Amino acid sequence: VPSDDLGFPPIPSESPPNGGFAPILSPSSDTPDFFLSPPPLPSSGGVSTGAVVGIVIGGVAVLVLVVLTLIYFLYKKKRRRDDEAPLAPKENKNEMLGGQQQQNESQMSDHEKTSLPLPEPSTPPQQPHPPTPPRPFMSSSSSSDLNYSDHPALPPPPPGIYQGTFGYEELARATNGFSEANLLGQGGFGYVFKGVLPNGKEIAVKMLKAGSAQGEREFQAEIDIISRVHHRHLVALVGYCVAGAQRLLVYEFVPNNTLEFHLHGKGQPPMEWSSRFKVAVGSAKGLSYLHENWNPKIIHRDIKAANILIDFSFEAKVADFGLAKIVPDTNTHVSTRVMGTFGYLAPEYAASGKLTEKSDVYSFGVILLELITGRRPCGANNAYADDSLVDWARPLLDQASEENNFEIVADTKLNSEYDREEMARMVACAAASVRHLARQRPSMDQVARVLDGSISSSELKEETRPASGT
Repeated sequence: VPSDDLGFPPIPSESPPNGGFAPILSPSSDTPDFFLSPPPLPSSGGVSTGAVVGIVIGGVAVLVLVVLTLIYFLYKKKRRRDDEAPLAPKENKNEMLGGQQQQNESQMSDHEKTSLPLPEPSTPPQQPHPPTPPRPFMSSSSSSDLNYSDHPALPPPPPGIYQGTFGYEELARATNGFSEANLLGQGGFGYVFKGVLPNGKEIAVKMLKAGSAQGEREFQAEIDIISRVHHRHLVALVGYCVAGAQRLLVYEFVPNNTLEFHLHGKGQPPMEWSSRFKVAVGSAKGLSYLHENWNPKIIHRDIKAANILIDFSFEAKVADFGLAKIVPDTNTHVSTRVMGTFGYLAPEYAASGKLTEKSDVYSFGVILLELITGRRPCGANNAYADDSLVDWARPLLDQASEENNFEIVADTKLNSEYDREEMARMVACAAASVRHLARQRPSMDQVARVLDGSISSSELKEETRPASGT
C-alpha cells in the first residue's frame, strides 16, 4: 500500500543523516531486511497540540463574551421596561399597592387581591436574639428625596404623643415577640403588629422589609413628615426603631379597621350614611391641614379608602405617608415617578408624573364617590363593566344635582336612608374634585368647608384659581 494512502511520511531508502534514527534491523536472514517502527506524530502536515489548545481557549472566550453580551442586553431591556411602567411598585412593586395598610389585608376582596397582588402569607420574622442597635438614626436631607435646599425645613416634632426612638427588645416585648397572634396585616412593605407598651398604650408596629431601598425611602418619609404634623384626623407616629437592617415605625393604634373594610369587606353590614358622612368630613379636614397649614405643603400621593383608618366613633384618620412629597411654594409642581393605586390616580399625574395638591383632591373625590355609591374605584365586579367609577359617575353626578334626584347615584344598600342636604353637598364636592383638568378642581380647604356646611356648594361651580399644575 503506498505510504501516501496511509498518511505516513515516505520511508527513507538510505541511511539517515547523522543524529537520526536508523531502521531497526533483524538478525535473522529469514526476515525482511527491516521493518517499520510506529510512525512519529506529524509535525508539519497536521495541527499541533498548542494550536488545539489555543482554538479551545479562543472558543470558550467567544462563548463567554456572547453570554455576557446577552445578559447585558436582557438587563438593559428589563431596566427600560421598569422605567416605562405606568406605576412603580413598592418592593415587587407592584406594589403598586402603593398602599401600606395598618389593618388586616387578608380581608380584602378577591378582586382586589387579583388586581393588587400581595406576597403569599408567610410566618412573620422571628428574631429571638435582636441585633445590637446602631447609632441613633437621624433623618438626612442628603438621603431623602423629600427634602429640598430651596425651602425651609419642617419644624421639629411638637411635644405630646411622639416619643422618639424605641429599642428593638422593647417592641418585641410589646408585640409578644412579633407573634402571629399579634399580626394585623402584611403586604409588600412588610408586616404590621399590634402591641401594648408598659404604660398600657396600644400601638401598631410596622416592620418594613429589611434591605429594601423603597422601604428605606418610606421610612425616611414617615419620619420626616408625620412625626412633625399633628391633627386629630391624621394618624399619629409615636416613634421608630432602627436595629441593624431592621426599620420599624410605631403608630397610635386605630381599632376599627379601614374605610375599605367597612365599605367593601365581605360579610360587612352596609355602612350607615351618618358614618359615611362623618368619615368624609374628617378625612377632608386632615388633608386640608396638610395642604393649607404647612409651609411647604405636603402632598400625600396615596389617598385611598384603605389608607383611611377609622375608630369606634367613626372618626377618620388619614394614614400611610410613605409616598408623601414636600412641595416648596416656589414650585408649581413636582415631577416624580408615578406611584399610587389604580382607580385613584389623577389623569395628569398618571400621564406625566407631574404632581400637585390637586392630585390629592382628585383621589379624595374618588373616595367620595365610593361613599356615595358603595362601588369600588374600578374592576370587573362593578355593573359599569369596563368603565372606571369616575367615568361612570361624572354624568350622573351632574344629573343628580340638576334634578335633585340622588337615587341615580346613591348606594342601593342605603335604602334611601340619608340626609338629602348632606348628600347634595357630598355629590357637589365629588363632581368638582374629579374634574379632568387639575386647575378646575377646588382646593381641599374648599371641599372640607363645603362638606361641613361652612360655605355653599355653589362656590364649587365658580372658576377656581389656577392650580399648581395643568
